[in-house]
Amino acid sequence: MTTNDDLFSRLEQLNEIGAALSKVRDIERLLEHILIAAKTITHADGGTLYRVIEGGKALRFEIIRTDSLNIAMGGTTGNPINFPNIRLYDDAGKRNDAMVAAYAAIHDKTVNINDAYAAEGFDFSGTRTFDQRTGYRSTSFLTVPMKNHEDEIIGVLQLINAKNPMTDEVVPFAAADQSLAESLASQAAIALTNRLLITQLEELFESFINLINLAIDEKSPYTGGHCQRVPALTMMLAEAVNQTTSGPLASFSMTDKDRYELKIAGLLHDCGKVTTPVHVVDKATKLHTLYDKIGLVDTRFEVLKRDAKIAALEAQLALRDKRDADAEGKIAAALVEQVNALDDERKFLRACNVGGEAMKEPDQQRVRDIGRNQRWINADGNEVNFLSDDEIENLTIRAGTLTQAEREIINYHIVATIKMLEHLPWPTHLKNVPEYAGGHHERMDGKGYPKGLTREQMSLQARMMGIADIFEALTARDRPYKPGMKLSQAMGIMENFKKNGHIDPELFDVFVAQKVYLRYAEQFLDPAQIDELA
Repeated sequence: MTTNDDLFSRLEQLNEIGAALSKVRDIERLLEHILIAAKTITHADGGTLYRVIEGGKALRFEIIRTDSLNIAMGGTTGNPINFPNIRLYDDAGKRNDAMVAAYAAIHDKTVNINDAYAAEGFDFSGTRTFDQRTGYRSTSFLTVPMKNHEDEIIGVLQLINAKNPMTDEVVPFAAADQSLAESLASQAAIALTNRLLITQLEELFESFINLINLAIDEKSPYTGGHCQRVPALTMMLAEAVNQTTSGPLASFSMTDKDRYELKIAGLLHDCGKVTTPVHVVDKATKLHTLYDKIGLVDTRFEVLKRDAKIAALEAQLALRDKRDADAEGKIAAALVEQVNALDDERKFLRACNVGGEAMKEPDQQRVRDIGRNQRWINADGNEVNFLSDDEIENLTIRAGTLTQAEREIINYHIVATIKMLEHLPWPTHLKNVPEYAGGHHERMDGKGYPKGLTREQMSLQARMMGIADIFEALTARDRPYKPGMKLSQAMGIMENFKKNGHIDPELFDVFVAQKVYLRYAEQFLDPAQIDELA
């Protein structure tokens, strides 16, 4: 290959590299690509990529590669770089012109050195020490500053030991090498800056999402954890499906963009709860509003007992002239019996006030009988039913602590979520967020809400989120109305949900087969909740 052919080939490489760099999302991987690309087009044996940090006061080692010594540090290698940062200025503000990488950054100037051992004006003592320790011979250096679109130096690209591709001999970096490296550094700086800006915007966006979840958390400590756990479990299930290589879900795969879109949907799946009244969200007992009104019921029982005692004493006093001890004894016994009956009713209503899984009809009827047959004198001196209609409605709630009206208020949060998300101008790679987030209360049989969608009308991601939302709710330890279920009980309920058309059966099979439930439990549940499955 002639020199011109080689140069033309490397120019083509440069164009391909520039296009490739714009597609890399991960910062560490991008930095790695930049250095490897620079080494490739200049035929360099080694190189280092530095990032400008501390507001332009220092350089940090990001990526180090030396092929002949098999050295690979930083980036995606997992091998940390423990070298100290290179300061660009000392404490007095004097420039660090002795270090070639610092010089290139400070003066925005490429430095091309044929032989480090013969170069003047720079301190290569560290290089010589490295060479002595490894047996390497650092010869040619090409150090190029990386400048962004705002003319700011954001990094330095340093290449070591250019090699003749025909003979593998170490040679100086040619003028063409320098031009190619400078062109690549310019493209790389733009790609890096764009990626950093996108990352910053993503972080800002996620911060706003976390701000919404914090607002929900501040309203109620019982929902903030849910907003973090559901997306975590959703991603666990999604990765398990992504790794599935057989069965009906084997064709499902996710890119990094797909993962990010699902993550955002998970974080926003309950954002509509900012509209839900806190007294409904936090309704720990059936009579709880801004406070638990069972205390008012207790007071009424005390009034009834007081009135009963007064009536008994008055009846006894009326017998004093007759001195009928037997009659007085009967009155006292009747009082004891009446007080015991009131205490029993009080104990019963307090038990009813605690939400359970299923209140029996006889117990519901007993609440109605107490509420309507028992009478008391209120603060206005009027004799009224012992329980109001609203109190009876609440105390006879069959399951949980919410009335039907309150359930509709809770359920409205998903409508609010969809409305809020559909009003946002989503970019293309996030366009499915409203659908993913808005479908987690739908059912496979079409009996869910708010749209009554069937399995075929929902995305796989929305169905994943539905499983995550239910399982988190069953096992959560921070709900005001119930303790967190044991793993076996929750999985039993999930199995029934699979059979009755509530959740996606194929996804749940992966949930079980890949033990997603167990990995989640080990990370988020109390150890006492983790038991053996039947």
